[in-house]
Amino acid sequence: MINVPVEKVVTPAQQDTVDLKEYRKSAPLSFSKRNYKMLFIGLGINILGYILMIGGAATELDQFDAATLFSNTRITLAPLLIVGGFVIMAYAIMRKPKIEEEADSAN
Repeated sequence: MINVPVEKVVTPAQQDTVDLKEYRKSAPLSFSKRNYKMLFIGLGINILGYILMIGGAATELDQFDAATLFSNTRITLAPLLIVGGFVIMAYAIMRKPKIEEEADSAN
Protein backbone atom coordinates (compact mmCIF):
# COMPACT_ATOMS: atom_id res chain seq x y z
CA MET A 1 0.00 0.00 0.00
CA ILE A 2 1.26 3.44 -0.90
CA ASN A 3 1.09 6.04 1.81
CA VAL A 4 0.49 9.46 0.33
CA PRO A 5 -0.13 12.30 2.74
CA VAL A 6 -3.39 14.15 2.26
CA GLU A 7 -2.69 17.83 1.73
CA LYS A 8 -5.92 19.32 3.00
CA VAL A 9 -9.43 18.06 3.50
CA VAL A 10 -12.12 20.61 2.75
CA THR A 11 -15.47 20.23 4.39
CA PRO A 12 -18.63 21.82 2.94
CA ALA A 13 -18.64 24.40 5.73
CA GLN A 14 -15.17 25.61 4.67
CA GLN A 15 -16.01 26.04 0.99
CA ASP A 16 -16.56 29.51 -0.35
CA THR A 17 -19.96 30.30 -1.75
CA VAL A 18 -20.10 32.00 -5.11
CA ASP A 19 -22.90 34.27 -6.21
CA LEU A 20 -24.33 32.99 -9.49
CA LYS A 21 -24.70 36.48 -10.98
CA GLU A 22 -21.06 37.32 -10.22
CA TYR A 23 -19.90 34.01 -11.69
CA ARG A 24 -21.81 34.63 -14.92
CA LYS A 25 -20.20 38.06 -15.25
CA SER A 26 -16.67 36.72 -14.79
CA ALA A 27 -17.03 33.38 -16.63
CA PRO A 28 -15.66 33.51 -20.17
CA LEU A 29 -17.86 32.46 -23.05
CA SER A 30 -16.90 29.26 -24.79
CA PHE A 31 -17.53 30.82 -28.22
CA SER A 32 -15.90 33.97 -29.51
CA LYS A 33 -17.17 36.20 -32.31
CA ARG A 34 -14.97 34.29 -34.76
CA ASN A 35 -16.52 30.97 -33.70
CA TYR A 36 -20.01 32.32 -34.34
CA LYS A 37 -18.98 33.78 -37.70
CA MET A 38 -17.46 30.48 -38.79
CA LEU A 39 -20.54 28.60 -37.59
CA PHE A 40 -22.88 30.80 -39.61
CA ILE A 41 -20.60 30.67 -42.66
CA GLY A 42 -20.68 26.87 -42.50
CA LEU A 43 -24.46 26.95 -42.13
CA GLY A 44 -24.72 29.24 -45.17
CA ILE A 45 -22.53 26.91 -47.22
CA ASN A 46 -24.76 23.99 -46.20
CA ILE A 47 -27.90 25.85 -47.23
CA LEU A 48 -26.28 26.76 -50.56
CA GLY A 49 -25.36 23.11 -51.12
CA TYR A 50 -28.93 21.97 -50.45
CA ILE A 51 -30.32 24.64 -52.78
CA LEU A 52 -27.93 23.54 -55.54
CA MET A 53 -28.97 19.94 -54.98
CA ILE A 54 -32.62 20.85 -55.55
CA GLY A 55 -31.84 22.13 -59.02
CA GLY A 56 -34.35 23.59 -61.44
CA ALA A 57 -37.97 22.72 -62.05
CA ALA A 58 -39.05 20.62 -65.01
CA THR A 59 -40.88 22.47 -67.75
CA GLU A 60 -42.98 19.44 -68.69
CA LEU A 61 -43.84 16.94 -65.98
CA ASP A 62 -44.15 13.96 -68.34
CA GLN A 63 -40.61 14.39 -69.74
CA PHE A 64 -37.53 12.94 -67.98
CA ASP A 65 -34.41 15.04 -68.45
CA ALA A 66 -31.42 12.96 -67.34
CA ALA A 67 -28.90 15.71 -68.13
CA THR A 68 -30.52 18.03 -65.60
CA LEU A 69 -31.07 15.36 -62.98
CA PHE A 70 -27.55 13.94 -63.15
CA SER A 71 -25.71 17.21 -63.71
CA ASN A 72 -22.30 17.86 -62.16
CA THR A 73 -23.83 20.51 -59.93
CA ARG A 74 -26.23 18.07 -58.28
CA ILE A 75 -23.92 15.06 -58.19
CA THR A 76 -20.55 16.57 -57.22
CA LEU A 77 -20.64 20.26 -56.34
CA ALA A 78 -23.65 20.27 -54.00
CA PRO A 79 -22.51 17.28 -51.87
CA LEU A 80 -19.00 18.74 -51.62
CA LEU A 81 -20.44 22.04 -50.41
CA ILE A 82 -22.59 20.24 -47.84
CA VAL A 83 -19.67 18.20 -46.50
CA GLY A 84 -17.46 21.30 -46.50
CA GLY A 85 -20.11 23.23 -44.57
CA PHE A 86 -20.30 20.48 -41.95
CA VAL A 87 -16.50 20.43 -41.64
CA ILE A 88 -16.42 24.22 -41.14
CA MET A 89 -19.18 24.02 -38.52
CA ALA A 90 -17.41 21.19 -36.66
CA TYR A 91 -14.18 23.20 -36.64
CA ALA A 92 -16.06 26.28 -35.41
CA ILE A 93 -17.55 24.29 -32.54
CA MET A 94 -14.27 22.61 -31.55
CA ARG A 95 -12.04 25.68 -31.97
CA LYS A 96 -10.87 27.11 -28.68
CA PRO A 97 -10.85 30.93 -28.69
CA LYS A 98 -7.57 32.66 -28.00
CA ILE A 99 -7.13 34.83 -24.92
CA GLU A 100 -7.26 38.08 -26.92
CA GLU A 101 -10.56 37.03 -28.52
CA GLU A 102 -12.03 36.18 -25.11
CA ALA A 103 -11.12 39.65 -23.85
CA ASP A 104 -12.70 41.25 -26.92
CA SER A 105 -15.93 39.26 -26.62
CA ALA A 106 -16.21 40.04 -22.89
CA ASN A 107 -16.28 43.79 -23.59
